[in-house]
Amino acid sequence: MRVFAFGCVLLIIVSTLVVVGKGEVYIVTVEGEPIISYAGGIDGFQATAVESDESIDTMSELVISYGNHLEKKHDMLLGMVFEQGTYRKLYSYRHLLNGFAVHISPEQAETLRRTPGVKSVERDWKVRRLTTHTPQFLGLPTGVWPTGGGFDRAGEDIVIGMIDSGIYPHHPSFATHNTEPYGPAPKYRGKCEVDPDTKRNYCNGKIVGAQHFAQAAIAAGAFNPSVDFASPLDGDGHGSHTASIAAGNNGIPVRMRGHEFGKASGMAPRARIAVYKALYRLFGGFVADVVAAIDQAVYDGVDILSLSIGPNGPPAATKSTFLNPFDATLLGAVKAGVFVAQAAGNGGPFPKTLVSYSPWIASVAAAIDDRRYKNHLILGNGKILAGIGLSPSTQLNETYTLVAANDVLLDSSVTRYNPTDCQRPELLNKNLIKGNILLCGYSFNFFAGTASIKKASETAKALGAVGFVLCVENTSSGKIFDPVPVGLPGILITDVSNSKELVDYYNITTARDWTGRVKSFKGTGKIGDGLMPILHKSAPQVALFSARGPNIKDFSFQEADLLKPDILAPGSLIWAAWCPNGTDEPNYVGEGFAMISGTSMAAPHIAGIAALIKQKHPHWSPAAIKSALMTTSTTLDRAGNPLLAQLTSETEAIKFVKATPFDYGSGHVDPTAALDPGLIFDAGYEDYLGFLCTTPGIDIHEIRNYTHTPCNNTMGKPSNLNTPSITISHLVGTQVVIRTVTNVAEEETYAITARMDPAIAIEVNPPAVTVKAGASSKFTVTLTVRSVTGSYSFGQVLMKGSRGHKVRVPVVVNGYPR
Repeated sequence: MRVFAFGCVLLIIVSTLVVVGKGEVYIVTVEGEPIISYAGGIDGFQATAVESDESIDTMSELVISYGNHLEKKHDMLLGMVFEQGTYRKLYSYRHLLNGFAVHISPEQAETLRRTPGVKSVERDWKVRRLTTHTPQFLGLPTGVWPTGGGFDRAGEDIVIGMIDSGIYPHHPSFATHNTEPYGPAPKYRGKCEVDPDTKRNYCNGKIVGAQHFAQAAIAAGAFNPSVDFASPLDGDGHGSHTASIAAGNNGIPVRMRGHEFGKASGMAPRARIAVYKALYRLFGGFVADVVAAIDQAVYDGVDILSLSIGPNGPPAATKSTFLNPFDATLLGAVKAGVFVAQAAGNGGPFPKTLVSYSPWIASVAAAIDDRRYKNHLILGNGKILAGIGLSPSTQLNETYTLVAANDVLLDSSVTRYNPTDCQRPELLNKNLIKGNILLCGYSFNFFAGTASIKKASETAKALGAVGFVLCVENTSSGKIFDPVPVGLPGILITDVSNSKELVDYYNITTARDWTGRVKSFKGTGKIGDGLMPILHKSAPQVALFSARGPNIKDFSFQEADLLKPDILAPGSLIWAAWCPNGTDEPNYVGEGFAMISGTSMAAPHIAGIAALIKQKHPHWSPAAIKSALMTTSTTLDRAGNPLLAQLTSETEAIKFVKATPFDYGSGHVDPTAALDPGLIFDAGYEDYLGFLCTTPGIDIHEIRNYTHTPCNNTMGKPSNLNTPSITISHLVGTQVVIRTVTNVAEEETYAITARMDPAIAIEVNPPAVTVKAGASSKFTVTLTVRSVTGSYSFGQVLMKGSRGHKVRVPVVVNGYPR
């Protein structure tokens, strides 16, 4: 969706008045450590730094005192550089970054850049949204929930922070009246805002925190309180949808249009939800607000962060994808022990379209699960035309006359309203439509969001039609059409050739006079039942829209020695909670549930599953949780065949190709296996600094600006970062990669094997290793260019344990000549 202590110096006061219309929001970092990494050294303020994977003690007087000190320093700096009234500070960042967001003119920003003690000044940029059956598909009810005491204990006491568009707290997915009462969340210290109208707060035990962040949006003139709501209330549905995927209550009936489509459940139905609203329905959001939300969430004590957002584009000043206020704040979150799941992006199927880059983040790609909805239209000549439509059928043994909207206009002058898309019943002749099937055109307005299938259904019903058909007569390459639930029999004919066949049949059977006016409608048809899903063994598959690798290290699109995405999770046609005033999807306005697609839906699946792992293994680091998810994932579908990925073909149809790690990362998540991975590849803050310091092209001063730490190059190469994947984007000759595994189970002996595409030779050493419980062991992977192909080669390292554990590590290498 649209998403990222000063020394004693002499300062010259600048008297520049802000012209509000020309002001912009800037994110400024300054000298001095944030709370998470302050090691002491300032008189009167003791150290507040945390060890890697350790949470901030929010109740500590030391933390509170030092935080106040930083905020005063921010205010003092601004007050010394600018006259009062010429700027507006929006936020002080104290916990994960040391800096602030401020609304100033571009000229004032230049002044700040030249001011001693200021490390970076970045113009704010926008983020966007990266817009149930899946618990059963993932095996949670039988394989995972029982290990934690059943669904009514799954995720107990784990707090998932949702950085999104808010929440609709009255939805049954978040209700507490049918669940065992919640006690206080043991470590969470967040607050609940009060609804400005009802004076009720948004929390109920299930929802433990609810705050909104909009200062940057307000300063930019984008915020409209009557539409966006100056509260945590969800203004578009997206936030309620993602929150219920991660942690919605179990067994909530999904009812729409008189039909129950099944029961909805979150991945961790007993987990708590902490809401940090920083996205809004019309404009998405601003990085300054998102950074403030993340900073607050970590300070409040969340265990997991779910981000279904990504930047609209690169930041204005930063060159590296890994170093900007957004990614640097998330690095601080991970240092504080918070696991971060982020949507990979919806720019697929094209390469290098990811918007989630950094190794400390779990970047989640989207899969199609095993459920498909199909429908059909049977014409009077016996032809059966396939389509989609979540609707009941017309009466079984009856056929009905087909009437095109174009031929039943009340007045020919109304053509300027594009009446063929059936959005305005007042333009059409009810007497000619009543009792018949109405044929409509799927115009550009549907793609633009100004027309909807829901409205076409309402038009047909208002005019007395027994059903309706929408015909797609031309489309862009690879356009995906999602089925929409409607109460009236209805179908969308998505294949252009089928639409042509329908139009041809209609024209042949419709008699007209010399002016083209219809004399009689003779074409007939009937609509099938589209309510029941068809379950496919070919699932999962990588969704067409899911962003693809390779990962990039800078905004010149230079490739990184780091695999992204990390993992694949369900993200297509996901049923979940919606809010009645939600407008993100025009087909679900006023509804309680919505079935939508996007990596936005995939990320909260991983956030919820991570909560279940955190519940079972409360002391695991974010890297350990991510490793467990990745090494136990699968690259096979339900039928045992290699995963496929959707791709567009030359004929504009969608085709399927064998997927690669650039499509799915390590593979599709397997929650049951992830609870007991056997071995983990652990990493912490110092390791991530080593990755940054050894990545060619990253400015060491930029690293120090954001991490307050000098570079240490002992890692040697970025490919030595201890991740559960191996990527070398530019291999010349031979390179040896080192990995360390830690046994989180009982003592076990692992046989280590490797395979690779022929262009790259691979060798592992040692061939077997015995690892005691809690102990660690190293192995090396030697990679050598055999032949230069001009493209990446793929392979894997497989570790098979004597107690049945399997650990799989994807290997991705691009060989170059010497």
